[in-house]
Amino acid sequence: MSLAVERQLLIPVEPAAFVPQPLAGTVHALAGQTMGTTWSVRFCGPARCDLASIEAVLQAELGLVVAQMSHWQPDSLLCRFNHAAAGSWHVLPEPFWQVLSTGLALARLSDGAFDPTLGALIDLWGFGPPGPRAAPPSEAEVDAARARSGWQHLQLELATHRAQQPGGLALDFSGIAKGYAVDRLALALARLGYPSHLIEVGGELRGFGIKPDGQPWWVELEAPHGIALAPAMVALHGLSVATSGDYHRGFQHAGRYYAHTLDPKTGAPLLEAPAAVTVLHRECMLADAWATALTVLPPATAIALADQQRLAARVVGRDGTVTQSVAWMEMLA
Repeated sequence: MSLAVERQLLIPVEPAAFVPQPLAGTVHALAGQTMGTTWSVRFCGPARCDLASIEAVLQAELGLVVAQMSHWQPDSLLCRFNHAAAGSWHVLPEPFWQVLSTGLALARLSDGAFDPTLGALIDLWGFGPPGPRAAPPSEAEVDAARARSGWQHLQLELATHRAQQPGGLALDFSGIAKGYAVDRLALALARLGYPSHLIEVGGELRGFGIKPDGQPWWVELEAPHGIALAPAMVALHGLSVATSGDYHRGFQHAGRYYAHTLDPKTGAPLLEAPAAVTVLHRECMLADAWATALTVLPPATAIALADQQRLAARVVGRDGTVTQSVAWMEMLA
């Protein structure tokens, strides 16, 4: 479809409930590094805030996510599970359980387009802790890694929050953990009494409330490099945004570009990935995971699934074509 040249504005159809604050105060900013990327927070509060204490709370939340879910930290809970003995059962803490069970639910809804069990394949293709590679792996290597991957191999015990390691299965939460971290920071700020905030971790964002000037947190949506799109701004009030694209990470070999997003069905990078997929959702964890899932699917299939799930989603093809879900178009002002 063609794009109008004017700027697009997206506004939540059903804005989240919010008790307006006096139009005064200060927008404070904090930032740092986590999960191999950066995080930043802006929030409204009195001119004098104990920023050091607030930052300590936020860092603790991020540290919890890393300690439980990092694919890169050898002593994380995720890495310990990945190296556990075949057939062993593991009681999972609530944060880990929430992310894993949500990831498996999305795997079912997307027919495996989102799969949190591809750690062995991600490492094999050079996108994990073992480091990058200059050439693709052999077909035999891919087949071997695929044989011990797949969300259907993972058994959960709902009553006890236990998961079984079937043997050699490697979890990877890179398509969902950053969004979950954003959600945790949002909840932490709300508990501290700062309901109006904008949070970002590695490009995934969540906003709530209004700024002292009475405006919501307007965010310009990410566009793929080299593709001309009409600027699009979204009012992040009770809303999160995540974008997945093949232009972020990858490697070249023999004239072909190998993107970091893998097709779970083939165990290899996508052959014809869209340039970018953006999803809007109240929960950043779900926006993050759905953006990954829709990237794996053909654009028409992705939008059909988005419509089925009532997701606000936009798919940008490499040729600049744009496809939008019904829920996305309903948000256009």
